[in-house]
Amino acid sequence: MDERSQPRADRRRLTHVDRGGRPRMVDVSAKPATARRAVAEAEVVCSQETLSLVIDGRGPKGDVLTVAEIAGVMGGKRTADLIPLCHPLALTDLVVSITPDRAASALRVRAEAATVGQTGVEMEALVAASVAALTVYDMVKGVEKGVEIRHVRLVSKVGGKSGEWHRAGSEATSAAAAPPSGVPVGGSVATQPPVVRPKGMRGPARAGGIRRPERRTGP
Repeated sequence: MDERSQPRADRRRLTHVDRGGRPRMVDVSAKPATARRAVAEAEVVCSQETLSLVIDGRGPKGDVLTVAEIAGVMGGKRTADLIPLCHPLALTDLVVSITPDRAASALRVRAEAATVGQTGVEMEALVAASVAALTVYDMVKGVEKGVEIRHVRLVSKVGGKSGEWHRAGSEATSAAAAPPSGVPVGGSVATQPPVVRPKGMRGPARAGGIRRPERRTGP
């Protein structure tokens, strides 16, 4: 039966609005604390010239990738201060990575958040991806004001009553977003192997073996 044809009392209601239409924070006190993880993404589209400045670390405000990744982490940690009805969470993991894509003339932002608690971390991942993308814009707007932020969206979530959810066709349904084999949903938080810094690499190690290009010192 289509939801619209059901009696009003039987339809699904927005959980952040009570029956009187007033906003409320959902009471999660009766829920068990389980391991939860969520992945979100965003895309920052710019010209090839701007992309080269970012990749080479020659932007007018400095190292765009490092600053934007840190900003994403800081923003994700402040989600409850930004979104009124979100619960403050004790995050156990929050990683933001930005990967240049020359073919698409874009920077791909990926944010992954995790906690062991009574509610999910989808909003933390989405806020982290959004803040990182906005920081990229702030750092390059002096050279290109037409930069676009696109496709801010949830890619996957694991844990909680609703279990697993993965966006159809997404490439980000990696092992990092799901519990390891033999561990049930809601069990221990999945761990990732340590990232080994290649010899001679500058800056933070980046997942997937991506190296941050060295800054040019000459013309």
